[in-house]
Amino acid sequence: MDRRIWNLSKMLTVFENSTGKPPEEFRLPSIENSQTSKTREQIAEAFRSTWPESTFYNFCNGNFMALSHGDESSVHPRSIVVVDNVFCIFIGNLENICDLRRHYGLCRLTTEAMLVIEVYKVLRDRAPYPADQVIKDLVGKFALILFDANSGTLFAARDKDGSVQFHWGTTADESLVCSEDPRIVSEACGTGRSCAFPPGCIFTNGSGLASFDHPLNKVRAVAHEDDDGHICAIIFKVDHYTRIPSIPRTGSSANWADASMKQC
Repeated sequence: MDRRIWNLSKMLTVFENSTGKPPEEFRLPSIENSQTSKTREQIAEAFRSTWPESTFYNFCNGNFMALSHGDESSVHPRSIVVVDNVFCIFIGNLENICDLRRHYGLCRLTTEAMLVIEVYKVLRDRAPYPADQVIKDLVGKFALILFDANSGTLFAARDKDGSVQFHWGTTADESLVCSEDPRIVSEACGTGRSCAFPPGCIFTNGSGLASFDHPLNKVRAVAHEDDDGHICAIIFKVDHYTRIPSIPRTGSSANWADASMKQC
């Protein structure tokens, strides 16, 4: 494995298929049988050997989240936090973090990653509030991954402008790989099985990929072919011409959901 590629990576997460549940589009026939991807163990070992000082959290089935502060940018700092078995990696900054701290009654020392976890826990425990509501209120330049080890809930998101590098893909055994560096994802996943995470979107292992910036539009996969007609890449984009059919709702939860859509 090319050490020069791994030297560029500072954040890396890997979750096997039953936990990560990556989009089906990564399994298109032309790229499904890629033989160049790495195992979860190989990916983890490469990161550890390159960044021995990194923070590394191991989960069951070879899943892990890892982060190094080496060569950290002051513009897009990185942090990893765990609270009550909820893990969060946050890259970037929030412009409205002071307002969010006050709204949720958090102290001024609360970091972006800590805030995401606390807000997630509040919305998780107050049904019928959806967990992805935590993303809709964030204003800034960021990419994040949150994993609730108790419930197995996983979600990832990127700000609407795509200000922070964030890439994802799947290995041959359909493990989900995420990193801010495109080359490490490509190296880990193999040819055609990785791409940039779409801006303004959130992925959850329960409901898949959706746009929180355009919640009424579908997110579609666009396949790119090489000169021989083989699919060489998949890109996810918001389809601004296709609306998600709305279903009439009743009850208090419906009123909240409709209000959330209007605010977006």
